[in-house]
Amino acid sequence: MNKSNKNCLLILEDGSIFHGKGYGEKGDYFGELCFNTSITGYQEILTDPSYYNQLITFTFPHIGIVGTNNVDYESAKIFASACIINNDVSKASNYRSQLDFDDWLKINKKACITGIDTRTLTKKIRESGVLNAMIHFPKKNFEKADKLLRSLRKLPKMNGQNLASLVSTNKKYLWDGNANYKINLKEFKKKFIAVIDFGIKNNILKLLESSNYKIIVFPSSSSYEEILSYQPLGFFLSNGPGDPEATFKKYKKELNLIKERNIPIFGICLGHQILALLFGAKTEKMHHGHRGANHPIKNLITKKVEITVQNHGFVVSKKSLPKNVTMTHTSLFDKTLAGIKINNKPFFSVQYHPESSPGPQDSSYLFKQFKNLIQNYAKKK
Repeated sequence: MNKSNKNCLLILEDGSIFHGKGYGEKGDYFGELCFNTSITGYQEILTDPSYYNQLITFTFPHIGIVGTNNVDYESAKIFASACIINNDVSKASNYRSQLDFDDWLKINKKACITGIDTRTLTKKIRESGVLNAMIHFPKKNFEKADKLLRSLRKLPKMNGQNLASLVSTNKKYLWDGNANYKINLKEFKKKFIAVIDFGIKNNILKLLESSNYKIIVFPSSSSYEEILSYQPLGFFLSNGPGDPEATFKKYKKELNLIKERNIPIFGICLGHQILALLFGAKTEKMHHGHRGANHPIKNLITKKVEITVQNHGFVVSKKSLPKNVTMTHTSLFDKTLAGIKINNKPFFSVQYHPESSPGPQDSSYLFKQFKNLIQNYAKKK
């Protein structure tokens, strides 16, 4: 890249500085630096609420080449702080494209920096662990690095942050392909699955809807007592951003209301971690996390290997599992825990994303498993 085209900086909290070319809305963007190894699906990744307050380094060099469209959103907007790319952003070349990547970033008031050696950056994250970082677009001249570093180093770490409350819906809605806020819960008594929104992805809702039950999404701050009064057939605990322990502490009192019941529960990612915490396990921050669409896990019950989509920076500690919790899946990359079931309860969860979007669909059977638990529960009512 021509040096004269480099109009912004990527600054890491360890003092590393990278010069690059910026696209999108000019400004300063802060977040925890991470990397994602997916080759496709950048629109879905950037609109995943689980990436809130994170700067995503894409290891695949060509980002933006298929443009963007109105279909591949996982939420209403971009939740990632910004993204970091190796190659320059080119004009879109795809029959599904409705808007170029640069224009899409501007509409969403977000940005990316290109011309970065993403191999070097990824290696740094793998060796040093996660770092806070910022992308800086100068208004006129570049500010002094020490001033920018002081601002960056004031940024809090991910530990201890309950970010789910910042991305959750503000009011309940019926999912019927879109969010329908005009609902009366009395109409759906004993007919619905209650989705607790910690940062839900649209494709999860689509797959839950395919179970042929009504899907009602509730804010993370909802009264579970009220939800229970309408006798849901199941609870789904969604994915989301931040420290699971901080989120669990915020909603522990409400979550305890469903712990002793036998209403089926299915959790994904943050929802998986919250279910584990609810039954006495502990979570811990990972060195650099798992983010990509090619992560192999082993189902310890069927002995089969599944290729999965993963996006998490925290994990449930295997050593902390109480006797009433059984590990059902494990990562074949680093042997971390990837799934659990609660003994003698219709509760289960996985650390990864069986809904894909983007990625392989090896684990989509888990939604059928949840549906079967709901059907068995409904027969007993």
